[in-house]
Amino acid sequence: MTHKNTVGFLGGKYLPLHQGHIYMMLESSNLVDELFVVLSSSKNRDKELCAREGIKYIPAEVRLAWLGQALNDVSNAKIIHIEDDQWNHNYDWKQGANMIKEAIGKPIDFVFSSEKSYDEHFKKYYPCAKHVVVDDKRKTVTISATDLRKNLYDHWDKLPNCVRSHFTKKIAIVGTESCGKSTLTKKLAKFYNTNHVHEVGRDYCEKYSNQLTVEMFDQIGMDHYLLQKSQAEKSNKVLLVDSDAVITQYYLDMYFQGHKSQLVEEIVKKQDFDLMIYLEPDIPWVKDGLRFAGEQETRKKNNQILKQMYTDRGIDFVSINGTYSERFKKSRTLIDNLFETK
Repeated sequence: MTHKNTVGFLGGKYLPLHQGHIYMMLESSNLVDELFVVLSSSKNRDKELCAREGIKYIPAEVRLAWLGQALNDVSNAKIIHIEDDQWNHNYDWKQGANMIKEAIGKPIDFVFSSEKSYDEHFKKYYPCAKHVVVDDKRKTVTISATDLRKNLYDHWDKLPNCVRSHFTKKIAIVGTESCGKSTLTKKLAKFYNTNHVHEVGRDYCEKYSNQLTVEMFDQIGMDHYLLQKSQAEKSNKVLLVDSDAVITQYYLDMYFQGHKSQLVEEIVKKQDFDLMIYLEPDIPWVKDGLRFAGEQETRKKNNQILKQMYTDRGIDFVSINGTYSERFKKSRTLIDNLFETK
């Protein structure tokens, strides 16, 4: 007697994907030969839902990437994306079921969910399938997406690493030479028990004894940007970033007057910092063998040049000054304010 392959599916909006969803997928995959994980998305509905609940909008392609990473070694799981404009209060179950059946393209034996209340709908629209409820009491992973959206940061441990990177608050510490960027970045990272991204340009300055080429600035910009991406997945709610692509452009002009990198300018456009803290050059100049613009009038002039570069690009920043202690306290207040629930 030949074995009939069993087919099951579970669906959701995954706004956002969390460990409860992943547990459901893994447990469901254990019960069937073939599991279809269906992402249901609607740009209008999902944008409104995210805005209403105060979280950053999550495009469908981002959620699909999350699912891809979560299921990349679950061999019997397949991901399907269905776009619809149906809303929760008037969801057309018949239409939704028809879209899912058509997308799967084979008889469905099991429908998985975490809600017993769906029994009636599944019996009506999937009469040949058995409804299996997984962890309806939320005992294995004690959270629902609805509760999670109310305060993501209080339930950070329920988010997979790939999802955390989407919601990690990225804070750039910027300013001209010898204004305490690196010192403040490292201290804030220690205080928030998280990662930081160092100033990659300084690596190049040290490696080449300040003898840089124009082409190196493209590499500096890319290395710094990609380091932010990789560190965001490993961070604890916030990521502190020493400098940014505008500063790379600023130093390119300082080293090679009149030069501008188009690649670095594209990186500037892709930056998505939640907060940019601009340090005024009102602390003593520290000579370290690499810096070369320490005269007070030069510091003031360069400070205005860099500020204008941010203004010209429409980039908002918060300027702070004072002693090292005052800067540390002011920065903490600014960062903490990012997490205040509205």
